[in-house]
Amino acid sequence: MKIAKQDGNSVNKQEAILELLKQNASEIFSEDKIDVKQLRATLGEEVLADTERYGLNWAGKMDCFRTIQETTTNTLKPVREESVDFDNTENLFIEGDNLEVLKVLQKSYYGKVKMVYIDPPYNTGNDFIYNDKFSRNKREYLEEVGAVDKEGNVVNAGLYTQNTRDSGHFHSDWLNMMYPRLFLAKNLLRQDGVIFVSIDDNEVNNLRTAMNEIFGEENFVGQLIVRSNPRGSQEPYGVSSEHEYILVFSKTDSGKMTIIGAAREGDDVEFNFTTEDNKLARLLGLRKRGGDWRRADRPNMYFPLFVNPSTNKVSTEKNEEFSIEVLPLRPDGEEGRWTWGKDTAKERSTELLGKKIQRKGIVQYDIYRIDLLQDEDGNLKREKLKSILENKAFNYQSARQYFKVMFGTSELFDFPKPPELIQTLMSSIKDNDYIVLDFFAGSGTTAHAVMQLNAEDGGNRKYVCVQLPEKCKPETEAAKAGFVTIADIAKERIRRAGKKIQEEYSEKKIDAGFKVFKLDESNFKIWNTHVTSVEQLEQQMIEMFDNVQPGSTKEAMMYELILKSGKELNVAIEEKTAGGEKYFRINDGSIVICLADKLSKELFTGILVDKPKKIIVLDKSFGNDDQLKTNLLLQAEGAGVDEIRVI
Repeated sequence: MKIAKQDGNSVNKQEAILELLKQNASEIFSEDKIDVKQLRATLGEEVLADTERYGLNWAGKMDCFRTIQETTTNTLKPVREESVDFDNTENLFIEGDNLEVLKVLQKSYYGKVKMVYIDPPYNTGNDFIYNDKFSRNKREYLEEVGAVDKEGNVVNAGLYTQNTRDSGHFHSDWLNMMYPRLFLAKNLLRQDGVIFVSIDDNEVNNLRTAMNEIFGEENFVGQLIVRSNPRGSQEPYGVSSEHEYILVFSKTDSGKMTIIGAAREGDDVEFNFTTEDNKLARLLGLRKRGGDWRRADRPNMYFPLFVNPSTNKVSTEKNEEFSIEVLPLRPDGEEGRWTWGKDTAKERSTELLGKKIQRKGIVQYDIYRIDLLQDEDGNLKREKLKSILENKAFNYQSARQYFKVMFGTSELFDFPKPPELIQTLMSSIKDNDYIVLDFFAGSGTTAHAVMQLNAEDGGNRKYVCVQLPEKCKPETEAAKAGFVTIADIAKERIRRAGKKIQEEYSEKKIDAGFKVFKLDESNFKIWNTHVTSVEQLEQQMIEMFDNVQPGSTKEAMMYELILKSGKELNVAIEEKTAGGEKYFRINDGSIVICLADKLSKELFTGILVDKPKKIIVLDKSFGNDDQLKTNLLLQAEGAGVDEIRVI
């Protein structure tokens, strides 16, 4: 049985990678550092050693990697009074600096998020961006420098600063903010996960190059254009911009296959062909159009097909029945190619149709592919996500109307995204049961969109929204309406949207609730490794006898231990009692967390009845009784417990 002390730090993926390399390629290490020459000798041509290569560099880039690798001892504390249906909902709203939150989530949500959507600051010259040098310091210091108020809300000073164009590091500061967050977000994505990032012309080129580096250029899926402002920008010079972009990347090649498009409507006018068995379909030309259409581009895809003039059926072999030869020729007679190879055409010949056409007054045949509206299981064919999104529901004016209806004013939030836009992105993704992460939650559009789409298609998507508690400026309509922070606006918007959706879809079971968590310091005292005297060491040892921070609740401690045990915040929790004390069964009983001040034999025996694999207890609960600790640990080992973790 393993006995261990709980490590209060967040997981560092780089440390795990280094440990893996040490176990499997120890020869590349010299004095505990990677020897690049030896790495190249081991891996051969797979290592690029030339420093003069294509990429994106900026002032502070190396600091980004140090920021990524720095762990955090922070945690997420539950706030029931601000939540909706806390005990039953699977949705999460987290307040706090998103860099720290992403680090806190690394262990519990690594590889579990199917979709990320973010709408970060566009770096227009008026945006505030996060200043990460403050994010690792203690609350007292942040209050002292005026970065947060007494309630922990971020004010427009220390924690984030205005990034103006006359700054010497205008683009660098923005990239220093975005790069670590995107890197950590990639860790949270499933292998088939995708990320959508809204952006405009100010940083689209830098963002795409940075994402090429983080996600791999081969995993670039597309660059969508959204007509977000049909009136155009109001500058007195230059070009009046009507659009923004959404960059789409997958985590792996399988992620690209995740984006399969939305289901079509049953009465789609494009499907106006009826097959012999009365199925609706459309006819798609088999000859390649667009790029790489020439015979010379794919010579093996230039071959004759043969049509039966009586039935219009198609074969790859000529005979008396299939007598009319058809080649992939352009209208001007130039040789092209088919979109299928000969083997595919032979295998799927029943899907092909010959059709008479007229070219320059001459009747000829062309070959078409029969594309059915419904598959064999009756599922409607899906429509690919288009690169240009110009539905009027996608513009800012449409988005502001939601605030008008819900709050009586459209001025609470500048440039909100419309739920329909996020719904379109989600609808293009295969499956409807997954986690959506938005760590620039803003006004809460993503949460709204998840609830709305679930109501419409019966899906079971869950959201994790993260928003900095940025204080509303006194002169804004939001402040006048009584909102203290942007996060408060989002939470109230989600409450009202959820209530309205429940009323509209009263016949359906919809998760319109959300758990609120707030980023805060650990519930447990952290050992200071930088003490400089024996007196300080002795004092720290005395203080650490009871290592629970004053004011910490058992529920907050429990959720911190759940996170640091690698379990999700929605994991099943059962409260039980033994020996007059409470304990918690986590994840169907595989983990037991006991936060009792005193660990009696009766309590411990009751815990062992549940046959947990892992038990987490407070060190102080043994009461400095080494004999009791030894006896209980032996009892646990005999009961088949794999690990006891002492806090």
